[in-house]
Amino acid sequence: MKKIGFLSFGHWSSSPGSHTRSASDALLQSIDLAVAAEELGADGAYFRVHHFARQLGSPFPLLAAVGARTSRIEIGTAVIDMRYENPLYMAEDAGAADLIAGGRLQLGISRGSPEQVIDGWRYFGYQPHEGQTDADMARGHAQVLLEVLRGEGFAQPNPRPMFPNPPGLLRPEPHSPGLRERIWWGAASQQTATWAAELGMNLQSSTLITNESDRPFHLQQAEQIGAFRDAWQKAGHEREPRVSVSRSIFAVVDDQDRAYFGRRNQNSDQIGFIDAKTQAIFGRTYAAEPDVLIQQLKEDEAIAAADTLLLTVPNQLGVDYNAHVIDSILTHVAPALGWR
Repeated sequence: MKKIGFLSFGHWSSSPGSHTRSASDALLQSIDLAVAAEELGADGAYFRVHHFARQLGSPFPLLAAVGARTSRIEIGTAVIDMRYENPLYMAEDAGAADLIAGGRLQLGISRGSPEQVIDGWRYFGYQPHEGQTDADMARGHAQVLLEVLRGEGFAQPNPRPMFPNPPGLLRPEPHSPGLRERIWWGAASQQTATWAAELGMNLQSSTLITNESDRPFHLQQAEQIGAFRDAWQKAGHEREPRVSVSRSIFAVVDDQDRAYFGRRNQNSDQIGFIDAKTQAIFGRTYAAEPDVLIQQLKEDEAIAAADTLLLTVPNQLGVDYNAHVIDSILTHVAPALGWR
């Protein structure tokens, strides 16, 4: 059995063929797709966060709205760039969204990837301390968030408050018990996967990771997952960790699928640079008839090693088509692979 959800970047544009032409469209359609995915029996609705872009950039209003419109499906991010975040304010927003959703929030965070503007986090009021990198700053913000989500008081109360205080030191409110165990780290390398395990975060691994050997993408990702699980065990955490991978997977079952994806089966990984110093490997796209797809996915060792699979969806093709994409995997592919 495997949890299967979708991952949307929430793009919008006025380009020909786009069903998502404004920020309003992107947000409202994201809510509608989450509702549709829950009705289809999917397990998760996840959203990517990018700033200074025509994509989803403010996750917590969206997550709260999805939580209010659904009752079962997990809702989450993959991922929030911690370089841009005030961790205390984030703890309040996340706590509120989780309580609205009844404890279904799965919050994916990370150091982020190259953004649309140079050092965009500086415009949000953040900059690394002397001797730190922006990645160090992101990890520092993450550690503060994890500490705050434990729910212990740390702020000295005002002796003459406007409203009566509970006894002892105070914490940001609302606090949502259990959310600390539903924080995921989007790791690009084995080193950061190990770091996440030591801190007791779950692991998210995407279709792009640091290229650390000459092995295919799925094998490098499986090694990353193995390193994470080894570090988790060594750290002595009592609960079992969760691991997700994301993939672009399209089951070609009708003429519309063939028109969109019939010739887009990218049979090999791609290697490129995401910045001047970092070489990355990009996982292949799977697009084929279900029987072919099933055989291809059987060979993906990283999917086999994960408990959660996030299907990246082409959100600008509209809610109905994306619901069809999700349903095709749940109906025609997942049962044959033992995921359902």
